[in-house]
Amino acid sequence: MGRVRQSLSSGRHPLHGHTPTPPTTLHTLERLRLLTFNIQVGIAATRLRHYLTHSWRHLLPHHQSQATLDRIGELIRHFDIVALQEIDSGSFRSQYINQAEYLASAGRFPYWYSQLNRNLGHLGQHSNALLCRLLPAEVTDHRLPGFDRGRGAIEARFGPPGAQLLLLTVHLGLGRRSRLRQMEYLCQLLGNEQHVIVMGDFNCRSQSRELAHLLDNTSLCPLPGEVCTFPSWRPKRNIDHILVSPTLKIERLDVLDETLSDHLPVMVDLLLPDDLRTAWANAAATPQPSE
Repeated sequence: MGRVRQSLSSGRHPLHGHTPTPPTTLHTLERLRLLTFNIQVGIAATRLRHYLTHSWRHLLPHHQSQATLDRIGELIRHFDIVALQEIDSGSFRSQYINQAEYLASAGRFPYWYSQLNRNLGHLGQHSNALLCRLLPAEVTDHRLPGFDRGRGAIEARFGPPGAQLLLLTVHLGLGRRSRLRQMEYLCQLLGNEQHVIVMGDFNCRSQSRELAHLLDNTSLCPLPGEVCTFPSWRPKRNIDHILVSPTLKIERLDVLDETLSDHLPVMVDLLLPDDLRTAWANAAATPQPSE
C-alpha cells in the first residue's frame, strides 16, 4: 500500500496552519480531549427518510450543509484533537469549500490535515481529516488495502523520538473481508508502539471478528462498554470507536447527543502517563542546536 510521509525534519510542514489560536505545547499537557465524528459531508441525514429525501445533497450544494458545518465547528472547539470522516475537500456539492480547512477555522484549530481518498473531480472530494491544537512531529498518509477502494488512515506522531504518542484516525471499509485486511495493516503499523490511540469510523461493532483481530494483535485495550453511534436518530450499532493503549488512562468516554449527521460523535478524556509527560518536558527544556 502506498503512503506519503511528511515531517518537520524534511522541511515540509505536516499540517496546514492558519488560525490565530495559539497552539498547545506538548510539555504543558497533562490530559487530552479527543473527538471522532463521521460528519457525512454536512448532509445531516438525521432521519431514515433523509437517505431518500436528502440524497440529492450528495451531488448538489445546499444552504443547510453550511449551517451544519457551523454547528459542528462550535462543537469541536472544546477538543484538543478531532478526527473527521466523510468530509469533502472542495467540490461542487461543498461549494468548493475544503471542509477540513473550514472546520479548523470554525473550531479555532491552529493545524489541520486532509487526506483525499476518492477524487471524483467536481462531483466529490471524499476525504478524512485531522484537526490539532498541538503540532505533530510527523504525519503519514496511508492508503488502506481492500476491495472497496478509497479507504485511508492518517498517522500522526507527537513528541520527540523515543517518547512519542502515535495517533491513527481511520475510516474502514463496508465489507468484512476488506476490514480484516485493513485491521491487519493497522496491526503492522502499530507494531510494538507503547503509547497509541486509534479512532474513527470502523464500520464494525466492538464484538466483531475484525476488531477482535486488532485487539488480539496489538496492545490496544478492549472497549470498556458499548457506545452506540449509528444511526444517530436511533443508535443501535457501535461502529465508531476510540481505542487506546493501557498506558493512557480513560477518564471519560461518551457518545454526544448531537444529531448533525447519520453518526453520533464519540469523545474521550485521556490522562497522559508520567513518563511521557516527563520526556516531553525534558525535551522542551533541552537547548536546540543552532543551524
